[in-house]
This record gives sequence, structure tokens and C-alpha cells, in this order.
Amino acid sequence: MKFLVSLDQGTTSSRSILFNNKGEEIFVAQKEFKQIFPKSGWVEHDPQEILDTQISTLQEVVAHSLKLGGEILGLGITNQRETLVAWQKSTGRPIYNAIVWQDTRTSSYCQKIKNELGDFIKERTGLIVDSYFSGSKAKWILDHVEEASKLAEQNDLAFGTIDSWLIWNLTEGKTHATDISNASRTLLFDIHNLSWSEELLKIFAIPSNSLPEVKNSADDFGLATINQINLPILSAIGDQQSALFGQCCFNPGQAKNTYGTGCFMLMNTGNNPINSENGLLTTIGWKINDSVMYALEGSVFVAGAAIQWLRDGISILTNAAESEKLALQAGDTTDLVVIPAFAGLGAPYWDMFARGAILGITRDTGRAEITKATLESLAFQVRDVLEAMTEDSGIDLATLNVDGGACANNYLMQFQADILQKPIDRPVCKESTALGAAFLAGIQAGLWKQEDLIEIRKSERIFKPEIDKEEIKPRIEKWLKAVERIKNWVD
Repeated sequence: MKFLVSLDQGTTSSRSILFNNKGEEIFVAQKEFKQIFPKSGWVEHDPQEILDTQISTLQEVVAHSLKLGGEILGLGITNQRETLVAWQKSTGRPIYNAIVWQDTRTSSYCQKIKNELGDFIKERTGLIVDSYFSGSKAKWILDHVEEASKLAEQNDLAFGTIDSWLIWNLTEGKTHATDISNASRTLLFDIHNLSWSEELLKIFAIPSNSLPEVKNSADDFGLATINQINLPILSAIGDQQSALFGQCCFNPGQAKNTYGTGCFMLMNTGNNPINSENGLLTTIGWKINDSVMYALEGSVFVAGAAIQWLRDGISILTNAAESEKLALQAGDTTDLVVIPAFAGLGAPYWDMFARGAILGITRDTGRAEITKATLESLAFQVRDVLEAMTEDSGIDLATLNVDGGACANNYLMQFQADILQKPIDRPVCKESTALGAAFLAGIQAGLWKQEDLIEIRKSERIFKPEIDKEEIKPRIEKWLKAVERIKNWVD
């Protein structure tokens, strides 16, 4: 038996997943790690804890593969994309906590840059200037961590997204690299010339010698040694692009939505980038050999994190799975709207200063109703993104492929189909993010060709709209009215 391992390094946990040569999930090891909130709007992770949890899960998977008597052909890495790590090259020591993609500490700086150079930066990168992306995080470290500028002068400073941090450590400092999809999320990469932009590096004052080499998504990233076994690292790709690949959205116009900590919808636009006029991002999907695939993306910052908040923040839930049961028990939520804008609003609004709200509370509003309305907020946010995507691409999407933890919630998936008035296709393997990295590693290993992968993906259930379009319309109007109420709340 031939195996591939995906390292799925996410926002709240590190996982390693073993896939066989049929693309079937064989074994999963997972460990959560601490979320650090030093100040309001600040979100950090301990880079060493991320590394330790990821290596620990990888060791579990390798040990399991040995019990099965199979051979691991290689590793694929997929990761939370815009989270930034800074470390000393000579020692491999992190010089500051990882600044997470949800972090808003650079909002004011980004607003200033956006006002002055937003159009220029968008033209080069396909991105909207926002604290979400990692470029301003690197600048913040250079400006606020005294050691950073000294190391930069000595060519001893390394910046990298989480994939780079893992690759550096897995190869014992031999490889400082990232893939093209992760590079395209930094505000520093020219998605047309496919290289770090000297102009953008100058704007953000980032030394070029601190940045990783940019490789293909399926490529040779070096050798990791785990449990005395040498394992080639054969792919790296940002988590949302990986899910698009794992869902086999290989043709222009095909799209997927991932319900993770945030919600992320991507549509394949082929070999040519489409400039968004509706608040979406133009991003690189992946690069295999000499072929670059682009995508339109809408990012919803808070999705599964809202369910986590119900559980951990206000103790409405004992576990995430309880949300479906409560939603089915709840009364009418037609007039109740939850907007989980804990970290501002993402696409298509891009309001760093918006904040969350619960609107329409009455005396009979209880935990079931708030839970139901929170689930519905995910579907409404996805609908906003798809509307923008349809306008930009001119494509009326036939079916939306879904994945991620919250797609297991049948109430949410049915409501999503009703709100979009589109079928929702949930696959048998809901780990599309991990599967995409495994697919790419398998291509690099010569196990598969891209066209082989379409036969591997199987649908588990199709959710079709059950409510008439006219009945849904007032709900959408109320949602849009509520969004207007919370814009620029802390500006």
C-alpha cells in the first residue's frame, strides 16, 4: 500500500492525515493549541507550540502507517495562510509570537496605505489592503520588535507563513521556501510577474533577504526525517486553495466553500486573473509545472469561530454538534439577526472597523434561537460573497461544493441551499483541504495525474432548495439592513 500524508496546520489545531493511493482517509491525528489574545483585536499563536503539535501528530501517523505495512511516498502541507512567523535564521528561534490572520492590530496603518496606494497594490497583488494579510504584520514586527531590525541588517531574519515555518524546521533549516498560493496572500507578491515585488517590499519596508523562495504548489521542498524515516515534502498550498483543488474544481467557473474557522469561497477562473469590482480578491489557486491557475475569493472572517464562541465565549453550547439539534428546536428567527463580525467584515464589505451584533431580540429569544440565527449568519455571509462572485465572473454557478467542519451540520447546509437557491454538494471526504495537499503530493510523486483525481471525489449528499425564492427575499433584505447598522462601529 502506498500512502501520502497531509499536514493540515489550521487556526485552532494541527492535524496529520494519512491517505491511501485511492485518496481514502485512513488515519487522523489532531492536537489543539492555545489561542493568545494579548489585547483587544490581537490574536497570536506560539510558533513552537504549532511546530510541536504538528510534529507530534505526524509521528502518530507515521507510526500508524508502519503498523499497516505501507510506504509513505511523501508529505503535503496545507496551512492557515496569512498568519506570519518571524525567526532567526542562524538559530531557528522565533523572535515573536505568530501574528494570526484574524489579528487587527495593523488596521489603522492599513487604512492609511489603502487610502494612498490601495489601487496600485490591488493591481499588483489582486488583494485589498487589509490587516488580514501578512505584509503589514511583517512591518509591525520590524517596527515593534527591537531584535527584528538588527537581525535584518545581519541577514539573519526570516519571515514566513506557517508553511515556511514548518518546512524550515522539518528540513532542519535547509529550505526556506513557500509556495505560490501562500506568497500571493502577503501583499508583497506580484501575481502577474509571479515574483516578490520590489515596489511593494519598499512600500512595506520589508527586506527581500528575509523572504522565502517561491516554489510551485507541487514541488520539491526538501526532506523531513520522522521516526528515522526520510519523507520528501512534495507539496505546499494555502488551505483554501488546497480545498479548491481537493474538490476537483479544475475548470473555470467551478467553486467551493469551506466552513472552517472562517468561510472561504473560491471560484476557479482559469489561467487568467479576473479583477474584482465587487470587493473580492484575485488570488493564485496553484501552480503545477508551468501552469498557473487563478481564482476569485471571498473571505468571511468568522464562521465556525462563531459556533466556538457560542460554546466557549457565552456557554450556550456544550459542543459544536449540539448546534444542529438546538436550531431544529428553535422558534421563529425571521426577525433575529446575528452578525459575527468579531474581526471586522471580510468580503465583499472589507470593513476592518465593523463589530458583531445580535439584532431583533425579544422576550422569547433564548439560546436555541441565538444558536439558529448564528448558523444562519454563516449562510447569509456566503450568499453575499456568491452574489459578488457572480457579478465579477458573469458565471451563474450551477452547484456549490462544500467542505469543512460545519458542513456536517444538515440544518446549515439546507438553509444554505435555500438562501442561495442552489444545490449544495457535500462530498464523502469532507477533508478537502487535507485531500488537496495529498493530491498535489501524489502528482509530484508520480502516483496520479490531475485527470485521475476527478474519479476519486464522491458526493455524499446533495441539498436542494426547499423554500421558494420569494419567501427567502425578506430574510435577505433584513440581513443586509442589519449589516448596514454595524459598519464602521469603532472607527
